[in-house]
Amino acid sequence: MLLTILLLIFTVIVIPVVCINFGTPPTEFQEYILWQVSYWVVGVIAYCFIVGEITRNNSQVDKLWSIVPVFYTWYMSYLGDFTPRMTLMSVLATIWGIRLTYNFARRGAYVLKFWEGEEDYRWKILRVRKGFNNKLVWGLFNLFFISGYQNVLIFLFTLPILVDLNSGSSGALNLYDAILSIVFVLAVLLEFIADQQQYDFQTEKYRRINNKEPLGEYAHGFVNKGLWAIVRHPNYAMEQLIWILFYLFTVNATGEWINWSMAGCVLLVILFKGSSDFSEAISAEKYPEYKEYQRKVPRFIPFLK
Repeated sequence: MLLTILLLIFTVIVIPVVCINFGTPPTEFQEYILWQVSYWVVGVIAYCFIVGEITRNNSQVDKLWSIVPVFYTWYMSYLGDFTPRMTLMSVLATIWGIRLTYNFARRGAYVLKFWEGEEDYRWKILRVRKGFNNKLVWGLFNLFFISGYQNVLIFLFTLPILVDLNSGSSGALNLYDAILSIVFVLAVLLEFIADQQQYDFQTEKYRRINNKEPLGEYAHGFVNKGLWAIVRHPNYAMEQLIWILFYLFTVNATGEWINWSMAGCVLLVILFKGSSDFSEAISAEKYPEYKEYQRKVPRFIPFLK
C-alpha cells in the first residue's frame, strides 16, 4: 500500500511534465481556467481534511467523488463557452456521476448529518495498523493522500475536457465522438450492472445472516457470478475504461495520442491497481475460497490473468 502511495505521488508530478513536453502545451486561456478550477479543488481538499479529522470519518472524499467531477466539467464548459465537444463530455460525466452517486447513496453514504454516513471499510482497517495507528501519521496520511491526492486526481481526470479549446476544431463533433460516447455509456451501464449484482448478493447474504437462515450459495461470502465470474472487479475495470475514453476525446480532437491532460487516467489506473491489491488482501484473509477465485478469474481484463 505504501509503495503504491509513493508511486502515485511520484507520477502525479512526472507524468504531466512528460506529457507537456510531448504534446501541445496549454494556452494562456486554458491555464486561466485551470487556475479558476484549482481554487475550488483547494477548498474541497480543506473541507475533506477538516471534516475527516473532526468526525473520524475519512470517507468525505468518497461522498464527493461522484459529485465534484460533474461540477468541474460543467464549470470548465461554462468558462470555455460551451463548445459542442465540451458540452458532450459534460453530459457524459453527468451520466457517470448520477450512477455512482446513486450506488453510494443506497449504501448509506448520505445522511442528514452530512459528515456522517458509511465509511470505507478499508480506512477503518488501515487506521489501526502499525504505523498508521499514530494520530499524527494518520493525520498526515489524511491530508496528503486521502484528502489531497485523491482530490487532485479527481481534478486531473476531468482535465481532458479543456484540451478541446486548443484543438483547432472549435469543438465540432464527428463520428469518433459518437463512437466514444456510445462506448462510454455502455461502460457506465456495465458498471451499474456489476454494482447491482454485488449489492443484491451482499443484501441477501446479510439478510440470511440476520435471520439465522442457511447461507447456501452465499456461504463463501463474496459475489462470483454474473460479471464477477468474468473478472474479479468489473466495476473497477469499467471505471478505468470510462476515464480512458474521456481522455480519448482529446486524441480525436487534436490528433495527438499524448497531451498534457493524460495524467489523470494514467494515475487512476495505478490507483485502482493499488486499491484492488489492498481489497483483495483483506478478502483473502476473510474468505477461505477467495484465493481460488483469484487463481481462476482475471482481475480487470477477461482472459488476461
